[in-house]
Amino acid sequence: MKKKKGFTLAEILITLAIIGIVAAITLPSLLVNVNEKAWDAQKKALHARLAQAIGQMNTLGGYGTYTEDDEGTATTDTAAESFILDALSKVYKINNVCGPDKLSSCGIPSKITTLNAASEINFPTKMSELNSKLLNGVHYEGEDGDIVDTKAAAFETVNGESIAVFYNPMCSSDTTANHYVQNKMCANFIYDLNGEEGPNQVGKDIGFITAFYNKNPVVVAPTPYSSDYTSTVPQYTETKEATDAPTACKTMGEDLRLPDKDELSSFFVNAPLINLGESTSPYWSSSAISLGASGLAWYQGFNNGHRYRSARSTAYSVRCLRK
Repeated sequence: MKKKKGFTLAEILITLAIIGIVAAITLPSLLVNVNEKAWDAQKKALHARLAQAIGQMNTLGGYGTYTEDDEGTATTDTAAESFILDALSKVYKINNVCGPDKLSSCGIPSKITTLNAASEINFPTKMSELNSKLLNGVHYEGEDGDIVDTKAAAFETVNGESIAVFYNPMCSSDTTANHYVQNKMCANFIYDLNGEEGPNQVGKDIGFITAFYNKNPVVVAPTPYSSDYTSTVPQYTETKEATDAPTACKTMGEDLRLPDKDELSSFFVNAPLINLGESTSPYWSSSAISLGASGLAWYQGFNNGHRYRSARSTAYSVRCLRK
C-alpha cells in the first residue's frame, strides 16, 4: 500500500497568501476599469437625454432676472434657477431643484479634482468662477453690457446624477457676426454622476455638457484628453507623410479624435476644470469651412474666447478628445 500525500497546512497557507497578494494588486485596477466604463455609459446616456430635452425648447435665452446696483453687485439673480424651473423641468424629469448658495443640497461637492488629478479646486458657484474669461469684456450683439456674473443653480435627476447649471440669459444664436464664444454659450452643465460619492474627479464621475445658441441649439459633451499634442501643427496637409491635427490625435491614441468647433468651445468654457487656457496659441477644431490646404477651418482661442477661421495650413495647438 502506497501512502497518499496531501498538502500540508503550511503549503495551503502560503498558497492563500499568494492569492491574496495577487488579488490585492489586480482588483483595484479591475474595479477602476469597471467604474470608468460604467461612468462612460452613464455620461453618454445623460448627454442624449439632455440634448433631446433642450432640442424641444423654443428658446434657451431670456429666463429669470438679473439686476445690479451702481457698484456692480447683483441685487437680483434668478437666472439659472428660473431656467431649470421654467424651462428645463418642462421637458426633463427632475427630482429636486436647489437655488444659488444651496448647491450642496442637490449633492454638488464643495471641491473637485481637475482632469488628470492635477489639482483640487473649489466647485465653481458662478460664471466668473467657472471661467473668469467668460466675463472679459465681450459684448452681446446689439447690447451695451458685458456678460453678467450669474450664480449657478442645481438639480438632481431621477437617475441619481447631481447637476449644476451655469446660465447665460442673453445668449445669442450662431448667425451673429460676433465670433466670441462667451455670448453663444447658453447653459453649461457640470455633472456628478454619483452624487456625494467619490472620487469627484473630472474625467471620471465629474464632467460637463454645454448648450450653445439661443435658436437651433447644439448640445455637446466632450471628454478631453489629459494633455496637448507636443507641437503646433496645421489643420490639414496634402502631404500624407506630414503631421496634421487629425493625425496628431490618432498618433496620441486610437480612441482620440479632433474636437469640432462646438466641442472645442466647450473646452474653453470649462478650461479651469481641464487645466487648459494659458496658451496664447489658438487650438484647431475639425470643422472646416472650405477644403484643401488653402481652405479655412475654425480655431478656438483660450486666452480670450475668440473663435474664428484661419487658413488650414497654419500651425496651431491641438487638444484631442476621447471618442
